Amino acid sequence: MHVEAATRPLGRTRGAAGVLWRFSRPHTIVGSALSVVGIFAIAADRLGPLPPGEAAFHLAWTLVAALAVNLYIVGLNQLEDVEIDRINKPGLPLAAGDLSPAAGRAIVAGAGVLPVLLAFTQGPIETVAVLTALAIGTAYSSPPLRLKRFPMAASASISVVRALVVNLGVYLHFAAAFGGGTEVAPAVWALTLFVLPFSFAIAVLKDVPDAEGDRRYRILTFTVRLGARRAFRMGLAALTVAYLGMAVLGPLLVPAAHPAVLAGTHLAALGLLWWWARGIDVRDRAGFTRFYMRVWVLFFCEYVAVPAAVLLG
Repeated sequence: MHVEAATRPLGRTRGAAGVLWRFSRPHTIVGSALSVVGIFAIAADRLGPLPPGEAAFHLAWTLVAALAVNLYIVGLNQLEDVEIDRINKPGLPLAAGDLSPAAGRAIVAGAGVLPVLLAFTQGPIETVAVLTALAIGTAYSSPPLRLKRFPMAASASISVVRALVVNLGVYLHFAAAFGGGTEVAPAVWALTLFVLPFSFAIAVLKDVPDAEGDRRYRILTFTVRLGARRAFRMGLAALTVAYLGMAVLGPLLVPAAHPAVLAGTHLAALGLLWWWARGIDVRDRAGFTRFYMRVWVLFFCEYVAVPAAVLLG
C-alpha cells in the first residue's frame, strides 16, 4: 500500500495546497512568521519612524526568506525520516503517500535556493543568517552528521536557529536596512535569552510521543535515553526557567518595556502552562501531542507579548 501511495503525484487525492501546508509543518511556519513580525515591531519602535514603503518591502522579503528556510528544514527532515514517520507521524504527506519523494525533493530544493537568492540581494547579514540556518538544518537531518541522533546536538541545533539566528540575525538585518547600526535592542536580547531554554524544551518535548519509531531506528533522543517522564520534566523545567527569568529579569533587561505587561503576561503564561501540564500521561500519544501543540501556542504568544510590552512602555 505504501509503495503505491508513494507514487501518487502531489495533490491528486487531497489537494496540492493542503498537502503542501501539511508538508510545511504549519506550527513551525506560524512560529517563524510571528518571530519575524515581532522582531520587526521591536525594530520599528527603536529605529522608527520608518518609511512605509521601504519598511513593507524589507518585512515582506524577510518573511519570504524565513518561511522558505523553515520549509527547507522541515521538508528535508521528512525526506530523511519517511520510515520513522510511518511509525511516529503517519499523517505527514510523505509517510502517508500523499506526496511523492520526487515532489518532496523538488519542494525542498526550491525552498533552499530561494532564500539564498533573496539574501544575496538583501545584504551580508541576511546572507549569513540564511546560510547558517540552512547549514544547521541540513546537519540536523542528513548524513553524515545527522545531529538529530544525539540529544544534546539536536537540542542545540534547534535552539541556535530559533534563538540566535532568527532573533539576532533578523533584527540586525532590519537595523542595517534602516540605518540602525549593529547595536541589538534590549528587547531582542531578552527574547533571545528566553527562546534558548524554550527551544530546548520544544526539542525535548517533541520527541516524547515519538519514542517508538525513534527507538526502532536508533534516534537516541532524551526520551529514548532517559524515559518519557523524565524528558517531560526536563522540558517543563526549561519552560519554567524561561518564564520566571523573563518575568523577573525582563523588566531589568528591557527598561523601555512596560514592566507590568512584561512580567504579568509571562507569569500568566507560566500558570497556563502548568495548568495544561497537570495530569499529563506521557503514554498517551494523542494527549501529549495536544499538550505539545499548546506549548507552541505559548511560543506564538511570546512574539506578541514582548513587542506589546515595548510599544506600551
